[in-house]
Amino acid sequence: MKSSEDLRRLLESIDRKSYPAYKSAQGAYDFGSYTLSIDHVQGDPFASPSKISITVSHAKAGFPAAFFDQPWKKTAFEDDLVRQFGREIAQFNFKAKGSGKSGLLAISTPGPEILSRTACECGKNGISVRFQVGFPAFGRTINSGELIRILFDFLPRCVRNVLFASPQNKKRLQEVANLAEDQQFIRQELDRLGLVSFVADGAILARESGISSRPMKNCVPFRSPESLKITLDLPHKGKLSGMGIRRGITLIVGGGYHGKSTLLKALELGVYNHIAGDGREYVITDDTALKLRAEDGRSINNVDISMFINDLPNKKDTRSFSTPDASGSTSQAAAVVEGWESGSRAFLIDEDTSATNFMVRDELMQQVISRDKEPITPFIERARSLFTEAGISTVMVAGSSGAYFYIADTIIQMDCYRPFDITEKVRKACAELGADPTLHSPEFSLPAEGRKLRPSNGTDSRKRADERAEECAEESAGLGRYGITDGRGGYGKDEGRGGHGKDDGRGGYGKDRGRGGHGRAEGRGRDERIKTKVHKDSLQVGREEVDLRFVEQLIHTEQTAALAQMVRCCVAQDLFSRYTVRQIVDVLWEQINRKGLPSIDSASYPAMGLCMPRRQEIFACLNRFRG
Repeated sequence: MKSSEDLRRLLESIDRKSYPAYKSAQGAYDFGSYTLSIDHVQGDPFASPSKISITVSHAKAGFPAAFFDQPWKKTAFEDDLVRQFGREIAQFNFKAKGSGKSGLLAISTPGPEILSRTACECGKNGISVRFQVGFPAFGRTINSGELIRILFDFLPRCVRNVLFASPQNKKRLQEVANLAEDQQFIRQELDRLGLVSFVADGAILARESGISSRPMKNCVPFRSPESLKITLDLPHKGKLSGMGIRRGITLIVGGGYHGKSTLLKALELGVYNHIAGDGREYVITDDTALKLRAEDGRSINNVDISMFINDLPNKKDTRSFSTPDASGSTSQAAAVVEGWESGSRAFLIDEDTSATNFMVRDELMQQVISRDKEPITPFIERARSLFTEAGISTVMVAGSSGAYFYIADTIIQMDCYRPFDITEKVRKACAELGADPTLHSPEFSLPAEGRKLRPSNGTDSRKRADERAEECAEESAGLGRYGITDGRGGYGKDEGRGGHGKDDGRGGYGKDRGRGGHGRAEGRGRDERIKTKVHKDSLQVGREEVDLRFVEQLIHTEQTAALAQMVRCCVAQDLFSRYTVRQIVDVLWEQINRKGLPSIDSASYPAMGLCMPRRQEIFACLNRFRG
């Protein structure tokens, strides 16, 4: 490995040269207490900034192993280092001058949720942080003096303040580890106590605004009703009381603007741990819980929605239902089945974003339109069976229809942001009003397992032939789990980290290390790249765009970026036609657990902008991919 002085001399030698000469600096350099690696150099000052990583060995960093000896503590440890490193480099952002992005210093910007990111990795060899630096220039002429300031003055201060143990760092990270252990303890208690969610007394649920994740100032702190209150003895915080939402069917009701949707939103995001000071750090929800809603216009691919929709006038088979343009009711029916398939144990539903005809049919409507003329079996007639037969609880916000009162196990009224248990009061009212409207529900049966996604009708025949040739080549090399060969990345013939290429190109699927995809495959003589793009609420793989606006528990663009790489893997390997949806997710999940999130990235340098989504969001993305 070259030394830091080698890097300094190199930069001095290329000063005032044409910008591409910066590429000669690519490589790893020993800075004594840490290693700095220039992983990728931008093409010009106006292009995407250069990619830099810094690695500090555990021995030199000096942090106790107890800070990251469990997966949940490791994620919290890495998350905190990203936040701290981001604050440090922000002080020097654009302090080095020049044209374009010269002097830019940037790393991932987490929200209040604690997520696993490629921006920081605590591995066997040490702690690595990955970030961006805009290499300075005058126009398109190298300004190496300013880059030397960044690499030899600014960054060493940031590394020293964040990545090395100091009394201040150790105290803060001990608190981070303690909170992570407490949050994990609550998650384990949910299972033991038969709860969907726990909301701590004193939690601040309301947010500053609709576009802000900061807690609202001077809002009403949460206080549990006595009948729903439980007290947990946390390993570090000690006694903590709060509301336990039991498994089964729970309704959240109340007048408009009284906090119903605010509570549901907190439960929805409680699938993730939150940082201290967020107000929701002790709002913990079953981490498989899935927010369901209607989604007009989404694609549905080979889903058995017959438990909800059957006997369509056009005789379309709803046991294998596909459409490029779903209605509100069919989209929500498909979401329920897809959620069951993804392993969700709880559905979170807001009446305001649901299809009315999917959720309920009142008595008068049933008298006017008889059952044999209505193909939709509403959710109200399936919710109880989903719990008893499939173990899936429902937590629902209701404001306009009282029909769900008859089937609810627990009813919580929000009144001026305070919850009240009105279950017994409502049961008495239901007994006075008459019979349960769901007594005549049709027979319930879960869909068959083993669903596969069908290829679109517009698939290009040449591309399909090429993909089939790849499949045959892979299969002839020997099959691993699910027929996938045991390449380093989970799919390949040899050591290609992400794929089936013959050499060990880190980001590719072949001999070529090109960023976009599965470059030249030996013996096939072609160089096809699958490009990905990530937008705020969608992603694009090749020419296919996946709309993720209504996947509401997808909370960070870097999660979307990771999903784009996963879909690219599926397209490159033709996994959609060969394996079931569940098998595809298992393959991706297994690879990431074994090799890390960066292993799915197509870039030839270490990934720095990916963030791990849940299994439920992976399923949601694959199910919405029209290709």
